[in-house]
Amino acid sequence: MSEKIKAPRGTFDALPGAQPARRRIEDTARAVLERAGYGRIETPAFEETELFTRGVGEATEVVQKQMFTFTDQGGRSLTLRPEGTASVCRAYIEHGMHKLPQPVKLWYTGPFFRHERPQAGRFRQFTQVGAEAIGSDSPLVDAELIVLAWELVSELGVEGVELRLGSLGSVEARAAYLEELRSYLHGHEQQLAKEVRERIELNPLRAFDSADEGTQAVMAGAPRLLDRLEGPDAENFAAVRALLDKAGVPYEVDPTMVRGLDYYARTVFELHCEGLGAQSQVGGGGRYDGLISQLGGPATPAAGWALGVERIALALGELAPGAAVSVFIVAAEDSREAALALAIELRRAGIAADLDLASRSAKGQMKQADRSGAERTVILGDGEAQLRDMRSGEQRTVPVETLAEELTAS
Repeated sequence: MSEKIKAPRGTFDALPGAQPARRRIEDTARAVLERAGYGRIETPAFEETELFTRGVGEATEVVQKQMFTFTDQGGRSLTLRPEGTASVCRAYIEHGMHKLPQPVKLWYTGPFFRHERPQAGRFRQFTQVGAEAIGSDSPLVDAELIVLAWELVSELGVEGVELRLGSLGSVEARAAYLEELRSYLHGHEQQLAKEVRERIELNPLRAFDSADEGTQAVMAGAPRLLDRLEGPDAENFAAVRALLDKAGVPYEVDPTMVRGLDYYARTVFELHCEGLGAQSQVGGGGRYDGLISQLGGPATPAAGWALGVERIALALGELAPGAAVSVFIVAAEDSREAALALAIELRRAGIAADLDLASRSAKGQMKQADRSGAERTVILGDGEAQLRDMRSGEQRTVPVETLAEELTAS
């Protein structure tokens, strides 16, 4: 016997039992976002590698360690998309969306890919739902996006969610702060983890994310960018906070928040769920005013976010046995063709109907009907039909010739 082939490490099969929760997340996202004027966009699962090296940032861990990159038959370097924002911005530029009324509001869902260490809630192929508003620098955009993310997890019923809010300031303000932070880190190099020391020049902000105890002790006394916000940056952050307060969305200001992608500036936020343990983050995002110009488009302000579908499903703890049917048809041996014909007729009429396809006994079919979650069961045989209510157990005889009509009418 040949050795069994398994899914690649870090990927998973979303089996039928997982689909109700995943479908509910997508349906809720569609409802929340489209009633706010966001239109759905779909982008390719792979892009030219340069899109991510330029957009996400060569100094990021995503680009340096986590991308799945390959050379195609034409010698082009392509990458399975590790995130959605760069792809949406590329589409915005490529299709001349700057000519549309601004901001252009878009949402998406689909698979993304990162070579991470697999663990609970973290996979190498994962699904996200995201939203982007491109073309306005108003704090109203930041606030609307954050409120929509909050409303999405609230409508889904995710419990124990905390919104953490921060600001990275403008690119110019952050540049001055980064020099101050680098100087501080160099002064404490011996206490820092090796990977933090190696990244002081490239990406010193990542030191705030380190799990190393020595590094954490150093960072407890590090200068905070949030304390150095001035002028328009401080006004912008205050405006976003005021709008969230007015919307009744609770949040905690996190002065140590950094995001793993280089394009963020000013507002950043994360949603965490206390029930998920170490992998508590279910999503996040922020403003990225410089990204589109980095990708060759006109200077265009923008903001957005992404939420992890698997993380949310894990937080919801939902697992259903499979697709529910309204009617299950049980048939005697000589009535199986009639059962299939009835099932087809009911399905064409918009009723979810199923039947036994494995030659089970009548007893086995009734067990299957019970497992299916059907509201009613039709028992065919001897020229008549019995209609059973699976909740009450009530059963009555129905003429075969009027069965489909009665089921579609009730």
